[in-house]
Amino acid sequence: MNKTDIEWADMTWNPVVGCKRGCEYCYARRYAKRFGGYDKGDGTITTHCPLPRAELHQPLTITRRNGKTVNSPFPFGFEPTLLRYRLEEPQHIKEPQTIFVGSMADLFGNCVPTRWIVEVLDACAAAPQHRYMFLTKNPERYAQLDELALLPHKDNFWYGSTVTGKGSKRFGGSITLNTFLSIEPLHEYLDAGIGGFGGDRLIIIGAETGNRAGKITPEKAWVDNIVEAADLTHAAVFMKDSLKPIVGWMNMRRELPWD
Repeated sequence: MNKTDIEWADMTWNPVVGCKRGCEYCYARRYAKRFGGYDKGDGTITTHCPLPRAELHQPLTITRRNGKTVNSPFPFGFEPTLLRYRLEEPQHIKEPQTIFVGSMADLFGNCVPTRWIVEVLDACAAAPQHRYMFLTKNPERYAQLDELALLPHKDNFWYGSTVTGKGSKRFGGSITLNTFLSIEPLHEYLDAGIGGFGGDRLIIIGAETGNRAGKITPEKAWVDNIVEAADLTHAAVFMKDSLKPIVGWMNMRRELPWD
């Protein structure tokens, strides 16, 4: 677990890493390409997984160029991998934290086995002092798990959907679930109106960062439309620092529903 610069969380925790979605702007994939792999033991590094499915009970190590040997964060590159040895980490932190679960994965992606998800959710339940924030581009998986009674209905579990444009799907859930939207990177005008965000209690908005060719910079009118729709349903609005050049620092809103 690590302290994080993500503005709406205190820590990130990645018991599962990797994803097969292939988003152009994915920072985690770039990170995995740069820092992934593990030492084979013969002086070479590989990302090959010798197992039928990528599960690890103990870390694999990698030696960096500076000669330091560390636990590999992405031993099999960006192949979805359960790092089972990380599951008990939240229990060892007593001070309550807001934890972003799966910042380097899509925990609810179709490529992730249900039993992995259940193990992660059980690990969260074993450390109830924390608030857990989940985020996916595959919100249908939330609904599937909820139908199977596998999705915890707890005050400290928050289920988020990533929205980048009009075609993005979101998880409405039920009134007994905390849901939120992460509209980042905002790639087009959403044309959100009355009830557009349903029962979502938090709307996070951010612009694409980095220097990707074809990078889209949102317009202020796009942000204003989201804020107006959120205000109609009394959802908290959290603008990430990437919006400062677009809306101006005096118009930045940094609301969190639990504050």
